[in-house]
Amino acid sequence: MHEITINGKTLSVENNTTVLRAAKQAGIHIPTLCYLEGHDPLGACRVCIVEVEGAPNLMAACSTPVQEGMKVFTNSKRVRGARKLVVELLLSEHEGNCQYCDRADDCELKALAHELGIRDVRYEGEPAAGITDESTPALTRDSAKCIKCRRCVTVCNQMQGVGALFPQNRGYDTVIGPAFAEGLDTVACVQCGQCAAVCPVGAIIERDHIDDIWEALDDPNKHVVVQTAPAIRAALGECFDLPPGTLVTGRMVSALRQLGFDGVFDTNFTADLTIIEEGTELLMRLRRTLVENEKVALPQFTSCSPGWIKFAEYFYPGFLPNLSTCKSPQQMFGALAKTYYAAKIGVKPEDMVVVSIMPCTAKKFECERDEMNDSGFQDVDWVLTTRELGRMIKQAGIDFVALNKDEMDAPLGISSGAADIFANTGGVMEAALRTVHEIVTGRPLPMDNLHITPLTSLEGIKTAAVTLTDTVPDWSFLEGVEVKVAVAHGLGNAAKLLDAIKEGKEFFHFVEVMTCPGGCIGGGGQPRFTTDEVRMARIQAIFKEDEGKELRKSHDNPYITTLYKEFLGEPLGEKSHHLLHTSYEKREKVTVQVDRL
Repeated sequence: MHEITINGKTLSVENNTTVLRAAKQAGIHIPTLCYLEGHDPLGACRVCIVEVEGAPNLMAACSTPVQEGMKVFTNSKRVRGARKLVVELLLSEHEGNCQYCDRADDCELKALAHELGIRDVRYEGEPAAGITDESTPALTRDSAKCIKCRRCVTVCNQMQGVGALFPQNRGYDTVIGPAFAEGLDTVACVQCGQCAAVCPVGAIIERDHIDDIWEALDDPNKHVVVQTAPAIRAALGECFDLPPGTLVTGRMVSALRQLGFDGVFDTNFTADLTIIEEGTELLMRLRRTLVENEKVALPQFTSCSPGWIKFAEYFYPGFLPNLSTCKSPQQMFGALAKTYYAAKIGVKPEDMVVVSIMPCTAKKFECERDEMNDSGFQDVDWVLTTRELGRMIKQAGIDFVALNKDEMDAPLGISSGAADIFANTGGVMEAALRTVHEIVTGRPLPMDNLHITPLTSLEGIKTAAVTLTDTVPDWSFLEGVEVKVAVAHGLGNAAKLLDAIKEGKEFFHFVEVMTCPGGCIGGGGQPRFTTDEVRMARIQAIFKEDEGKELRKSHDNPYITTLYKEFLGEPLGEKSHHLLHTSYEKREKVTVQVDRL
């Protein structure tokens, strides 16, 4: 422990603690722009500079470790002047179209300028050359707004291990982007949107599809339905200044009805359906391995996270046979809406528009994949992020906080608590084990309140094992089998797990991978700024939603039973195979022409 002083306040802090973290522990605010919790500090933006007694220069608080007897001043005249100068220089070359910028309401640079009392910019820098990149379905880049903080580079490389973004050139000519300053579609970008989630300004944002939704809603010839992912209900309230983790399910449904949607449904319904199909697929793989002695691709990997799917197609194509063939719940819903549901209500599928509200920017890409049209049309027409829905509600003049709670429509709006926890890292695995264990043994999962505690934390890679005993006759070949499972969230963690499996260091029967840290509750389309504290608040809210439901296991959902009886037939049957399952293919990592090198 070291004893230090910050602004005259004496603290005792651990060795290797940075000045920034020490100040935070003491309740002292130091502004930052490039710093990201849990990642190596860059000290690039210099906004967090502080004065240290005896040091000739101001020092970056994010990268300066404490020392015994250190005396730090975070708000001296020298610090205030230098900090203000740094921000003024950033503003001098920033494309500041705040009147209509997507980030006008939550721009960190704008908020910092206000905090520092900057009323005008004393310097006129030469604006950086603007490059607008709309090459992907999910993300838009505007380099003129970039302040070169490198947050996006940090998450893309350190957290996700994708490497789509790097600083190009040097000095004033530096541009943050893909190789050769090309579009994101030329590199192995999985469109997870974590870059957009951490960008402090509007340099990287999701592709805005709000106008497309308004156009559909205003068309009297279109029947427009909406599905909402489980993670939305624990985060949407943040768009309206409610605390992270505030459950707003009922108010969200009311808002969607007021926006004019003809049907308000829940992606949770097809999350339950995914568990039935994916769980059955796992059991079939185990049967073929243990009874028929076939060489089957194990472990089976979950397939509901499109960023993970694209990551595997780019970086780990050898594992593509291991991926569950199940479409994501979003895509299952679209296929059913334009077949089963459209026939039920007498609407032609070509007249139905399916809109998704997702925490994920990669879902925008997923709905445009060439194979996602098994209904005969594009199964899901448009995807909005949580942030976009928040803006749309505000555009409509709806007082969200004051709304009464409403219920989702049947049948595609009824779901179990197991579907809710799809939002959390470890949730898909837990939901699957609730069903698989009960199918095999006839008994509920013998865990505390159905939760598998080792899978509920924010640890990057989590493992658990469930031993199957007293199995029912049909599944007697699984008697005594210890089912080993693993969960990874964040693609960097997924890569570590995949490498361990590939090298034979680890073996599992079933593996869940979520693209984003914390799972979908930390998705690239969620309200900013997402810290681990915010993630845990959302996770706890989702568990509360699950625990408050009468139905907590996917196979107990009576509407799923009816769906199979009336339409699908049986899990993994011919119709479900056609509508609910898909395939994958290896992708080339870089498509830039060699003659450009």
